[in-house]
Amino acid sequence: MRIVIATDSFKGTLTSREAGQAISEGIRQSKPGAHVTVLPVADGGEGTVQALLSAQSGTVHAATVSDPLGRPVTAEYAVLAGGERTCLEMASASGITLLEPSEYDPLRATTYGTGQLLLAALGHSSDQILVGVGGSATVDGGCGAAQALGVRFLDAAGLELPQGIGGGQLNRIASIDISQRNVRLDESEIVVLCDVNNPLCGSSGAARVFGPQKGARGPDLDLLEANLESLARVIERDLGTALASHQRSGAAGGLAGGLLAFAGARLVSGIDTILEAIELDSHLAQADLVVTGEGRLDAQSMMGKVVGGVARRARALGSPVIAIAGTVAASAERCNDFVDAYYAVSETPDAACAPGVDAARALAARSAAIFAER
Repeated sequence: MRIVIATDSFKGTLTSREAGQAISEGIRQSKPGAHVTVLPVADGGEGTVQALLSAQSGTVHAATVSDPLGRPVTAEYAVLAGGERTCLEMASASGITLLEPSEYDPLRATTYGTGQLLLAALGHSSDQILVGVGGSATVDGGCGAAQALGVRFLDAAGLELPQGIGGGQLNRIASIDISQRNVRLDESEIVVLCDVNNPLCGSSGAARVFGPQKGARGPDLDLLEANLESLARVIERDLGTALASHQRSGAAGGLAGGLLAFAGARLVSGIDTILEAIELDSHLAQADLVVTGEGRLDAQSMMGKVVGGVARRARALGSPVIAIAGTVAASAERCNDFVDAYYAVSETPDAACAPGVDAARALAARSAAIFAER
């Protein structure tokens, strides 16, 4: 029996590689003769750099940047073999896992550190820079990152706003000056690997859908939405880029849209880009079973995430798919068209549960045994 394991990371608990290895060990307990292939996968969020490095060797570099609240943190990026492509993930600089839950504050949180990390990556003069944008703590429309890249935001009095703009300050932006934008942005193609398709504004936008995950409640959500709408109007007037309803522009609290507007970036599906890089289809063609997974399985799992990307490709090639998760929400039933079965560590749908190594291993053993008997 040939089994392919391609899971996302289980945020805050297991990396994609650790999760895949734990699941592999569990499967071997119930299927000792199975031929198991573990492929680290990501969708633009945590683990994107490692997933790309697993497909193509390269060198890892470190840079000291600001975290979402302005404190110093070490973030990494990689120059892939040959030097033509450099990759980074905003989660390492502006990610929510860098904060304690008590610190979640999208009104203050900024992507300034991601801009600093991108600036470091630009120093390698690669033809293309891949920017993974999942797992953010921010809803700043990418303005913080743009400041680090030399973009100036001015208030109604013509005064420049301080560096580190957060989502709560976007309504102060009256005009945008890109005359001092770093010239190296014109020397490399910036490709943003998005983990969602949501636009910047509206009921399915960055604030309304993802704000609650980042600590926004009630009036804060209304403020963030109004601020993003205000930013979109200024960007369209000053830069000629319409972001409000642009597909994928809401990824990472609008960082994707900001990089489109301020850095001329191209927005693409993160999961499709990575699955092509690791040549998933060639592995799936020989698979008798595909195992995927993430920390929480829900309706969003099929919308630009790892589970949806892996499951769709496996189903197209005729391979059965099971998903393993820390918890499974009631909305996960929307995955049934592509996932044959799913299993969770926690039986409480709304629990915040990401399994550790032992739990993932045990769940995988049970899941493989149960599925084999179906």
